[in-house]
Amino acid sequence: MSTPSEPALSAIMGERRRLINLAYRLLGSLADAEDVVQETYARWYAMPPEQQAAIRSPGGWLTTVAGRICLDVLGSARARRERYVGEWLPEPVPDSAEWTGTPADPADRVTLDESVGMAFLVLLESMTPAERVAFVLHDVFRYPFADVAEIVGRTPAACRQLAVSARRRVREARPTTTSTAGQAGVVRDFKEAWQAKDIGALVQLLDPNAVATSDGGGLVTALPVPLHGGEPIARFLAGLVTGAPGLALVERTVNGRPGLVVEVDDTVQAVLALDVEDDRVTRIWAVRNPEKLRPWTAG
Repeated sequence: MSTPSEPALSAIMGERRRLINLAYRLLGSLADAEDVVQETYARWYAMPPEQQAAIRSPGGWLTTVAGRICLDVLGSARARRERYVGEWLPEPVPDSAEWTGTPADPADRVTLDESVGMAFLVLLESMTPAERVAFVLHDVFRYPFADVAEIVGRTPAACRQLAVSARRRVREARPTTTSTAGQAGVVRDFKEAWQAKDIGALVQLLDPNAVATSDGGGLVTALPVPLHGGEPIARFLAGLVTGAPGLALVERTVNGRPGLVVEVDDTVQAVLALDVEDDRVTRIWAVRNPEKLRPWTAG
């Protein structure tokens, strides 16, 4: 039985990083992204060598298959998330330059940019599966609508309309315009006020209409519903420090933006992504589900 040549094998496996990046943005889950990519490669290697050789663009074939699998996963994810305990949030990913985990983890292959920000991923959750796939493939990865149509199973014109609808949602959400440096300063002040249990300072740093959401997945304690209002959030955060004397806050890059990691006795308990506008924190997304924290706890 013939086997693929070394250059051909290298080219095929060289697509893995791009596929992980695509699947993570579509699904908001590193674990699901890795499963999708593994299934994609399994389908490739299930083909006889002569069928593989007949494919003019192996990278395009892999992308098409991965996109279709993601579309199927998104369709079933809605039903799964209806059974999810509490709020569901995307898995946070660290900056590999700050990360000490093993290189085999898919988090090390996620390119951090504005399309992987927590606010953006949460916004994608509000889209239909077809909208999400069409928008991410075209607007983020720059695939032509003819290729998107092959993945989504609709006409190029229909895919264009899906992307237009998704783009409208993005504009209406008014994504953050605060620079990374500006957000880093606010996050640092927020961290210091939180550690000091300074409710007054926290209230000043929080937007009056701020919202805090946490995801425990039913495995650890978390807010059952989002908490609204700067003062209630400030009092809740101060209470956490009081109840956990060993609590420490570490500034880290979370999905490409300045965020915080909560540690208790040197163990990661939560990863916080924050949204900042006009020097105030408007959104806090706290991921506590331990199944979503493995890139932050691997050593």
